[in-house]
Amino acid sequence: MQRKPNILLEKSDQFSSRIIKMYHILTEHRKEFVLSKQVLRSGTSIGANLAESRNAQSTADYLSKQNIALKEADETKYWLKKLYEGDYLNEKEYHSINGDCEELVKMLVTSVKTLKQKIGKL
Repeated sequence: MQRKPNILLEKSDQFSSRIIKMYHILTEHRKEFVLSKQVLRSGTSIGANLAESRNAQSTADYLSKQNIALKEADETKYWLKKLYEGDYLNEKEYHSINGDCEELVKMLVTSVKTLKQKIGKL
């Protein structure tokens, strides 16, 4: 069965790919292993939870996965900031990838709010 395109899922997938590439640069060239592992986990978890939400068993399950993705996006923003403050990301790198993360956060907030309104939880 063909699923309709999901821009949030597509953007999170692209973001995950950027996070993975950044992780390789951080570990191989900048010798940073702790923070980079944290951002790898949270940054790729966004898309994983959105992918999982597509097969949710209920509206509540779908909302839960969307909320988890939002929490992971917020956590990713935190780790990106720490990498920047620790001089592992330069200003251009930080603003570029953090901008993508901010976009995901905004989209997820909108998605969660809309769903909560539909089910009467807001």
